[in-house]
Amino acid sequence: MEDYMKNVTVFDHPLIAHKTTHMCDVNTGSKEYSELVKELATLMGYEALKDLPLKQVHIQAPLADFDSPVLAEDFTIVPILRAGLGMVDGLRMLCPTAKVGHVGLYRDEETLEPKTYYFKLPVDVTEGQVIIVDPALATGGSADAAIDFIKKAGCRNIKFMCIFASEIGVKLLAEKHPDVHIYCARYIPGELDEHGYIPTAAGDAGDRINGTYSLKHK
Repeated sequence: MEDYMKNVTVFDHPLIAHKTTHMCDVNTGSKEYSELVKELATLMGYEALKDLPLKQVHIQAPLADFDSPVLAEDFTIVPILRAGLGMVDGLRMLCPTAKVGHVGLYRDEETLEPKTYYFKLPVDVTEGQVIIVDPALATGGSADAAIDFIKKAGCRNIKFMCIFASEIGVKLLAEKHPDVHIYCARYIPGELDEHGYIPTAAGDAGDRINGTYSLKHK
């Protein structure tokens, strides 16, 4: 295994493989695409959240009372706007009390560098785990910027979850943020296209989720 892959979890579940393929298909419409993003976030969330801390509480069951585990703390989901919003409900299906912050970034079409237009986190975000979500990790610029903002807010327990991850994006995060574990449904080695997109992924997720898909990014 390459050293830059040591903090990457690539899912090999058949349902995840099946759904990512349908996401890539140009015949998949906006409604189905959005549903696939949500479903994949739920499936991936089981693994990404497996180390959440627990505490024991005393409960009264129908036949007896006993101590049983519950989550010790809430976690925070931080979508990178706008595409990352599509993954939030999938994770909140697993834990409806999860808090949600937002990082608003867009990519300059000329330089491909991320630009920030919005940043808002829960007041107690530093007390628990933070999962940044975005359907695609392509150039890695937006993910890098989002992680920087969240670290500056005082967070240290950070994970990044995406559906498609490029070799270039993974290498960048491994270099800039070796403490952040990456979870992805599909890892795609090789170069990006001239627009900075992953050629064998699903196009612009924000456009496809919101029905504003442009053929120039096909």
